[in-house]
Amino acid sequence: MQCRSHYFSSCLMVMILLIWGLTEIGAQTKPSQWTPEVMIKYKRLLGTAISPDSKWVAYTVSEPVMDGEKSEYRTHIFLASTDGKTDFQFTQGDKSCTNPQWSPDGKWLAFTSSRGGDKNNIWLIRPTGGEAEKLTEAKSGVNNYAWSPDGLRLAYTMNEPLTEQEEKDNKEKRDATVVDENFKFSHLYVISVEKNDKGERPAKRLTKGEFHVGSFDWSPDGKWIIFDHQATPRVNDWPTTTISLVPADSGAVKPFFTKTVANNPFFSPDGQWVAFEHDGGDTRWAGRTDIYVISIAGGQPRKLGETFDNQAGILGWSADGKEIFYTEAERTSPRVFAMPVSGGKPRTLTTGSGNFNGASFSKDTKMLAVVHQTPEQLPQVVVSPVLKFAPMKITNVNRDFPALTMGRTEVMKWKSKDGKEIEGLVTYPVNYAANRRYPLVLNIHGGPAGVFTENYTAASSIYPLQAFAAAGYVILRPNPRGSSGYGVEFRRANINDWGFGDYDDDMAGVDLLIEKGIVHPDSLGVCGWSYGGFMTSFIITRTQRFKAASVGAGVTNLMSFTGTADIPGFLPDYFLGQPWENLAAYQKHSAMFNVKGVSTPTLILHGEKDLRVPLSQGQEFYNALKQQGCPVQMVVYPRTPHGPQEPKFILDIGNRLLGWFEQYIRGKNGMKKTS
Repeated sequence: MQCRSHYFSSCLMVMILLIWGLTEIGAQTKPSQWTPEVMIKYKRLLGTAISPDSKWVAYTVSEPVMDGEKSEYRTHIFLASTDGKTDFQFTQGDKSCTNPQWSPDGKWLAFTSSRGGDKNNIWLIRPTGGEAEKLTEAKSGVNNYAWSPDGLRLAYTMNEPLTEQEEKDNKEKRDATVVDENFKFSHLYVISVEKNDKGERPAKRLTKGEFHVGSFDWSPDGKWIIFDHQATPRVNDWPTTTISLVPADSGAVKPFFTKTVANNPFFSPDGQWVAFEHDGGDTRWAGRTDIYVISIAGGQPRKLGETFDNQAGILGWSADGKEIFYTEAERTSPRVFAMPVSGGKPRTLTTGSGNFNGASFSKDTKMLAVVHQTPEQLPQVVVSPVLKFAPMKITNVNRDFPALTMGRTEVMKWKSKDGKEIEGLVTYPVNYAANRRYPLVLNIHGGPAGVFTENYTAASSIYPLQAFAAAGYVILRPNPRGSSGYGVEFRRANINDWGFGDYDDDMAGVDLLIEKGIVHPDSLGVCGWSYGGFMTSFIITRTQRFKAASVGAGVTNLMSFTGTADIPGFLPDYFLGQPWENLAAYQKHSAMFNVKGVSTPTLILHGEKDLRVPLSQGQEFYNALKQQGCPVQMVVYPRTPHGPQEPKFILDIGNRLLGWFEQYIRGKNGMKKTS
């Protein structure tokens, strides 16, 4: 008995030591503060699709995959019941599943995926489970799709595939291309859900010709498809967008509304009216978008009421045809609104603070599903009656994400040099103390018609806000003149004035934080991507107040940018003429023409495959600073377009930024190595 007792005592001791050891390991690995490594594990919650009977919501979650050679985001579909009792992952596998759409009777869930190949196709699955079935064989991949009202067909768009000769030429390295010729236009197709007598589902092409199809909608009787289209697939040709009709069983395309810019058409429930977005002939890159309705028989369109930002994105009609749902930013909050068709002011459907994105409606439009988040609250799907917003959370995405102490975020307002009211978001350091002055990161948004909104601040990003807050920085994200969210006049207030009026707006916010005793005047950093990169490069040609800067994919030379970007019409619109017509303005507003004497240590970040702001923009600025002996480092990310998409690169950028600011603002050397 004594030996047996000793044996059990020894086993018990081993178990205790093992448990203690595992506890210690867990304590050591549990993060103590926000870092880019912690934040990169954040799962992105994307759009919603509420079922016709309003009992279920399909939504998508995108998760970083960083094992071994992989660096990608994998997306899958989840299902949550609107009573909040059930929430589970619905699709599985190594290939992403995106864009879920319910059939009109709710018996099928369609989605797009490249499973079984390398191109996105439409798949069907029963919401009760089972194997998914591939519906389309789109050679160049499905762009978008929509169910017919009777649920017997789906319409989709696909870019024209390569011909056999083109495929052969590519293989044989005879693949020279002629610029702006041989476009691969997007066109409409229809396919039946049921197989024919041969057990096949042949797709029927509805449109052909030299135009590029964008968004579309079915008529309620299923006889017509209305769609918008532009002259070519080039991003620069969006001002050519008009609306046409085509019979859903094939036939000639019929022009419907030929005044530009008109897009995103939706049939009314009775099929007698079409709602669409239109700029009223006021076509600018700093756009204006209003909601119009027009009879299906034609005639003059009627503009509905004014929206807050004059940039409405239509979501669809109410079931009774009395309202049109739309989304747009209201200052720092994207929201969902309802515009009365009979006239009058819109009403706000999603009230309260934070961001409301990815909305969908039940078939009777009495129930709304939307993704809600605040700076301190993780994004989750909420459902609510449409008549009166009473949101109920039905998901728990990122349930395993660390619940670490966050730096609080608040909206701040201030007056600019000319008296214009400016608004922005301030994120304070974790455990902020009012008797201390902190270093500042001025983070400038892109666009310039972008806008900083009340997003969750611990989400992974090239600018990891809470990692900066945990390191003891204040982060100011201003919405200067030129931003969206404040109306069309404010959005156009920087036309022919990049880098001057908005410089005053940004610096007035910085000075207010210094005046309040929150920020130390000798510990300032500045960074931004795209237009934010432009502003960063331009700011350090105007002042030496900043101790460190980071230019992300920044426009540094307005003249060479106009000749090399995929949007050559962009700057001539903002600067009221081509460089050869307005040379002085292009030079005045370019960092490259004002770069002499810049001494601010600058980190330049750029994607190798960036067509929007070509790599040469970063290279020009890098070489100019290097020639003058200014501390500068340039990092080029392979495969990367205008925005970094690979999680390993996002992690790398966050750590490089922190390291750069720590080195030149606080004198701490070295970038933290990423694993």
